[in-house]
Parts: sequence; structure tokens; C-alpha cells
Amino acid sequence: MSAPATNLDRFRAALASTARAIARDAAVEVALASEGASAAGKTIRVLSPGNGLEPRLVAEARGAADAHALMFRYSDPALHAARAPRVEGEARGVFDALEAARVEALGARAMAGVRANLSELAEARVRGDAIGRARTAEEVPLASAVALIARERLTGEAPPAGAKAAIELVAPWIEEKAGPELDALALTIDDQAAFATLAQRLLEDLELVEPGQPSEPEPEAGEDEPNEGEGGEDADSAEEQDGSAGGEMDMRAEQSEPEAGEEEGESTLDLDDEGEAAEGQEGDERAAPTAGRRNWADSPATDYRAFTTQYDEVVTATELCDDEELGRLRAYLDQQMASLGGVVTRLANRLQRRLMAQQARSWDFDQEEGLLDAARLARVVTSPGHSLSYKVERDTEFKDTVVSLLIDNSGSMRGRPISIAATSADILARTLERCGVATEILGFTTRAWKGGQAKEAWLGAGRPLHPGRLNDLRHIVYKRADQPYRHARKSLGLMMREGLLKENIDGEALLWAHNRLAARPEERRILMVISDGAPVDDSTASANDGGYLERHLGQVIDWIESRSSVELVAIGIGHDVTRYYSRAVTIMDAEQLGGALIGQLAALFDTR
Repeated sequence: MSAPATNLDRFRAALASTARAIARDAAVEVALASEGASAAGKTIRVLSPGNGLEPRLVAEARGAADAHALMFRYSDPALHAARAPRVEGEARGVFDALEAARVEALGARAMAGVRANLSELAEARVRGDAIGRARTAEEVPLASAVALIARERLTGEAPPAGAKAAIELVAPWIEEKAGPELDALALTIDDQAAFATLAQRLLEDLELVEPGQPSEPEPEAGEDEPNEGEGGEDADSAEEQDGSAGGEMDMRAEQSEPEAGEEEGESTLDLDDEGEAAEGQEGDERAAPTAGRRNWADSPATDYRAFTTQYDEVVTATELCDDEELGRLRAYLDQQMASLGGVVTRLANRLQRRLMAQQARSWDFDQEEGLLDAARLARVVTSPGHSLSYKVERDTEFKDTVVSLLIDNSGSMRGRPISIAATSADILARTLERCGVATEILGFTTRAWKGGQAKEAWLGAGRPLHPGRLNDLRHIVYKRADQPYRHARKSLGLMMREGLLKENIDGEALLWAHNRLAARPEERRILMVISDGAPVDDSTASANDGGYLERHLGQVIDWIESRSSVELVAIGIGHDVTRYYSRAVTIMDAEQLGGALIGQLAALFDTR
């Protein structure tokens, strides 16, 4: 006898039937995922609102499902791919954003309910995007700004309040450069080809592509386009606009039940094409924008690629093993912590005192205005004309901060290193939570040894030369930044699971963790990498040149350190990582990891 349907099951079923009706496609399905929104084939994955069906998350899930369904209905993926800019980056991001704005405007015009859902989705996108925290024109993601300006032109809806200040910084420049094309978009909203032509002209006006640049993409032999899901459906534009957690990989299609407490939710809506703005000039092959625009692409210029991303996955601990096994693994980790945690705990307490001191309130007394100083009440009574009886709170220099720990889950970490890494992460998460610092804990490995299904696909394709990465990524979210420690405590035990640790492809993992951080609203973002060696994957190394993975890691690190506002620091265990990272330490014994983690973090907080 099957278990009775839960409210979450009924919500997913209603979402799926609505999506099929909007898309006019009976094959469309909806799955609830633990993070992000994306589409692969005919399956739409939206962020689960949790068992509590929190109203805000329910509205966002409806908006994300509607947006993908409208893309299925109104957008021809082959035409979109043919007319899109050849070079990935900011130009492609703006082009995709315009197409998403077109199809969503068609849906909003035809269906009032869809219009309301898309408005909620727009608010969610802004909350998770760099546009919400931009303070200068250079920091405003161009794709986000153009999408919201185009949305206003096509639907009459003003940008969400969180984006208005940022749009005001760049709107005059955009209007001056591309005002006529923006005005003309509404005239071609029903004609995708004509709309694409206008979008191409708009890119030229914004100096994102050179005039007359050919738009027909040049596919490479044997490459599975990351924009395409099963069956050749192109979900790129909807996927990026709804906030997939990274363009490099597809989320798993399986529906996952959220862990208890997960309804508190994490709106991880990463608009990866915008990335995190920084100073400088565009590094790709196209013409650089004018001096007023300095937005970076969401990945470094590189020849690195994956043969296929079809089998990659981003998973939570509860998706890899059941609750009972997680409980056993956590109990084992607690046993390890009994002998390993003492020194780390003492260091963490020292860090906590330092952070609390930085956040302590302080006052300037004897001020002419401000709050009445209770210690000066006698003076107020005896000398009411005395003006220096007030106090003013000093501004604290402690910035709103998020810290992400990215832990190497490769086979060489097996044994004591992974035990100490898990223990240190556990203690650090508790410490930082007490100090009001959000903490995310991530891991990276592969799904198989020496290549998985990606390698089999390469072999089946006749072993084409220079295939790129030939293993299936497994990126693990142990603790989300918005998730209380008590809800993630059990998940950290997964690191103790036999068979979890395999190979390590550091470059893509670093980009994934960086892009998650870049979408966070905190003013200061810190990424700490713990690794015990260089990237290793035998199947990739044997089919490409020997330094393929290591070279990509160096390019990613250089891109983050030179162009991103995310602060990057690394700790190498028995391996010199200072040749990769400019801010790094190397420890020769895993026993030193806890102290190195606390020490590096304390030094970072002391610098601001």
C-alpha cells in the first residue's frame, strides 16, 4: 500500500499540471530540488518550498516553473542558439536575458496569474543577484540590468525595489547607447527571429560584440553543449535567468524531500552570467565595452571544457544516504572529535572573542545631539541648558560577512585528514554562527574512479581527440549559508562515509563555490579551500595533455584573485599550494589543520 500523498507532493503535482498547460506539452514534468532552478530535457527543477510550504518559496517555485514552461512554449532553442553570440560571456548573458524577458512578457500579457508569479520570481532573482548590492556602475551586472529594463518596456512593470538604485546607475548609459532598440523590442515580441535581430543590434550598440560579427556558433566535435538537456531542449536562457547554481552542470532530476528544518529555505538564485563585477577590462576575444562598463564574465578565458556535463551532480548529504546511516556517520565523527576537537575548540573560542570584540558597540559621549546619556541625567536636571548630554554610537567596521569552506573530498584525504577537516569545519561553523557570520560548507569529488559515464560516452563517440574532462563531477552541499548549524550537523558526518572520496577536479569546484558566494547578499565574502594536492583524474589526464587540470585551476585562481571581490585563501595539507594561491599556507601534518583554519580566518578579519 503506497504512502499517502503529502502537501508537498500535491503542490508538486499541481505545479506540474500547470506547467504542462502553459507549455502545451504533456511531457513536461516538475521536480523539487534542494537548491536552484534549472531545466533538463522536459523536466523543470525548482527550489523546494519545504514541507511547511512557506508562502514566499511557494510563490518563487510557481514563478520559476512558469518561466521554464513559457520558454518551452514560445522559444525555439535552435533559432536561439543560431542567433546567439559565438563567444560565451557578458554578450551571451545579455542576449539570453532578453529572450527570457520576451517569453515571460508574452506569458504575463496572456495570463494574469502567470504575471503575478513572474513578479515574485523577479523579486527573488534580485535578492540572489549582485545587482542588489551594487554601489557603483562598474559593479552592476549588465545582463541583469538590461533584462529588468527590457521587462519594463515589454510589460510596463517597474524593476523590483531592490534593483532600482543599481539600475539608476547604468540606465542613462544604456538608454544613450541602445534606447531605440529597447523601444523597438515590444514591436517584435511575437517574432523570435525579428526580436533576435534587434537584440543583436543592441549588443553592438552596447559594444559587447563587434558590428557584423557572425553569430552562427561553431560546435566542436564530440562536445555535449551544456545548454542542452536530454532530447536537445535548450534551457539555457531560462536556466540562467531562474538562477541555476552554475552553468557547468545539470542538477539531478530526482525529486528530493527536504531535511527537517529545510523549509527555512535558501534562495540560491545565482545569475551566473553576471558573476561578480570587478575592475578592469573584459578578458575574452570580443571588443571591450566602454570605460563606463567593467563587468566580468562568469568564468576565466580558457580552453578547458567538459566532454559532457550530463552526468554531473550537485547533491546534499540527504540525497546520498538515508537518515539512519547519516546518524551512524555523525556518531562516528563525534567519536573522532572527542580526541581531535580540544585544541581546535580552544582556538575557535579565541577567534570568537576577537570577532565579538570587533562587533562590540561603542559610544562617543558628551555630544550635542544623539541619544540621551543616562549617566548625564543629573546634569540635565541641574543644568538643563547644557548641550553636551548626549551620546552617539560609533559605526562598527565589522562588515556583514559570509564564509564558505570548500573541502577536497578526494581519496587521498581518506583517514585522518578528512576526519580533521570535518571536525574543524564543524567547530568553525558553530563558532561563526555564534558571531553572526554565515557559513557554508561544501565538498567536491567525482562520482567514479578513472572516469565514469562521461568516459563511456567518449569511448562510444570513437575517442575524439582533446575531449576535455572525462569524469562525472559530484559537488556536495553539507551546509547552506542560510541553514542553521543544528539542521546541518548530521550532514557533516557524510565525510566519514566509506567510498565517498574519489578524485578531485579543483578548477570547476572552485568556480562552483565562487559563484555561489558571488550571489550572496553579504558585503564581505570569504572562500577558504582545503586541499591536499593538485587536481587528479586519470581519465582526463590520459586523454589530454598532462597539465590540463592543473592549468585550468591556475586560470580560475588568477581570475578570482584579480577580478572578483570574493576573498580567496587556501590551506594545503602536505602539498605546496602557495604556487597556485597568493594567500595560502601549507601544513605538513593534518593535525595542524584546525589551527591553520582559525589562524587564517583571524588574520582575514584583522585586515578589515
